[in-house]
Amino acid sequence: MELDAIRAEIDGLDRRILELFVRRMDCAKRVAAYKIENGLPVLNARRENEILGKIGDAAGEYGFAAKMVFSTLMEASRALQHDLLGSGAQLRAALGSAAPVMPDRPKIACQGVPGAYSGQAALGLYPGGEVRFYERFEDVFRAVEKDEADFGVVPVENSTAGSVAEVYDLMLRYRFYIARGINLGISHCLLGRPGAGIPDIKTVYSHPQGLLQCADFLKAHGMEPVSCSNTAAAAEKVARMGEPSAGAVASEEAARRYGLEVLKKGIQNSGTYSTRFIAASKRLYIAPDADRISLAFSLPHVTGSLYRALARFSVVGLNLTKIESRPVSGRDFEYLFYLDFIGNLRDEKTVGLLCALSDELPDFTFLGNYPQLERAGARTRETE
Repeated sequence: MELDAIRAEIDGLDRRILELFVRRMDCAKRVAAYKIENGLPVLNARRENEILGKIGDAAGEYGFAAKMVFSTLMEASRALQHDLLGSGAQLRAALGSAAPVMPDRPKIACQGVPGAYSGQAALGLYPGGEVRFYERFEDVFRAVEKDEADFGVVPVENSTAGSVAEVYDLMLRYRFYIARGINLGISHCLLGRPGAGIPDIKTVYSHPQGLLQCADFLKAHGMEPVSCSNTAAAAEKVARMGEPSAGAVASEEAARRYGLEVLKKGIQNSGTYSTRFIAASKRLYIAPDADRISLAFSLPHVTGSLYRALARFSVVGLNLTKIESRPVSGRDFEYLFYLDFIGNLRDEKTVGLLCALSDELPDFTFLGNYPQLERAGARTRETE
């Protein structure tokens, strides 16, 4: 057969498939009406798995492809039923109570000491804020929990080291929301005591990631790296030591705060690193310019479950920007998936998708719809 003839046959088959698809979706509406009347859930996983098994067997050499197509049909059918049943009542209630406006001068909790990059991120997110520092990440979350702070600004991802797993775990443990996010460019400096020069520095203190990101410079100058809790704490330590041979990898802000000199700027191995920070809050805020949505959920142990879940984002036209898995504590070989994607909950299709997922997926957690900024703004005051 000529190609044009084959294509004409395909076009005819597609028209018939489309007609059958519309009829199938009309049946899904009637199924939804029956489920509403009889109080039945949308998802019947056992029936779906039985159908997919039979389809795979009947399709012969095309079994895998047939199961993929029919699985997508089932996803579309369930999405329609979820809309008709008004699924996700708990999530809809939370979204309905969201505040659009945040405090002008919030109290902000950060991990570290004054001069830390987290403080710069906090003031980039909330230029009128008052920043207080705490020793550990969990101390930051406790400060928000106890209303000592409106927001906790913490790092969640580094362009070289990846995600900060502890922070994601704390987000789920405390059930906080993300109010804002910011990508902060990190340019490391070598700091020393006033009057010291680069040849004088023998030992350099910093956070392990800071030391790793500047390893080439330190090695080239024969400097011994020593780990500290964070970069600003390293600067504070060097200032307190009063030892001319001691240096720190930290920011220019840390040098100003602790009376140190910047001996060399931009000593990182290559380019400028970036760290993503978020503002965690007990209260859900959804600003009009929110452009990022974050979720967490687990999946049933069924072949293709991750593919089918992700396909639903594609069908609605949502662009995923991050996906990561974390083991579930106390449950062997079970994982939570963290997703970030571009979107705003003013879009009813997006709301419908999240509500459907909230009813279907185990351990579903909505983490927020928030604006993601690209760099920090002006500094303001920090307090001990």
